[in-house]
Amino acid sequence: MNELRRLGVFGGAFDPPHRAHVALVRSALDHFHLDEVRVVPTGQAWHKSRVLTEARHRAAMTRLAFEGIDGVRVDERELHRDRPSYTIDTLEELQAEHPAARLYLLIGEDQCRSLPSWHRIMDVARLAIICAAERDPSVGAWNARQHAEQLPATFWAQVEQIPMAPLPISATAVREHLASRKSIAALVPAAVERYIHEHLLYGLAPRKPH
Repeated sequence: MNELRRLGVFGGAFDPPHRAHVALVRSALDHFHLDEVRVVPTGQAWHKSRVLTEARHRAAMTRLAFEGIDGVRVDERELHRDRPSYTIDTLEELQAEHPAARLYLLIGEDQCRSLPSWHRIMDVARLAIICAAERDPSVGAWNARQHAEQLPATFWAQVEQIPMAPLPISATAVREHLASRKSIAALVPAAVERYIHEHLLYGLAPRKPH
């Protein structure tokens, strides 16, 4: 019998994509022996209180961030939905498109903590193996999740961990650095940094001529 194809799914606002996003995908590819990872920028995010950067910019930055990584494909389907975007919808579509594939849902620390509030979370767990990473184990979701009462212990027991070195980077930190006119070179891939400056994203002003 042929082994099921392993298809990873990594969704997020990617506003902007940063080095921890890339490290998570690289670690998951290696650890779970994934055949492919679909990186899926969020469309109308139901859980985001702030307005996201324009979809075309987030898609372009995401393509730049993951460019050149074998087995990774940016999937823009959620950006074209005219309704709130839920992970379960994307998983169901991918499973229908790839009936012989085993889905692996890759999530970060913040997403892991918020799992109890996800739309149809038990169906998400039925369709995909949930694989969670941490940016900083000292305050990680693996500690917080043990105190979550909204989901049964059997749910958390099925969550796999993505092993990766501590990398305390977040999109919020990137935006805060930009607002303070601090360098983001250590936080995002070089191509993403160039794109942000070229398109004056996140409130950047044009650079004055010398």
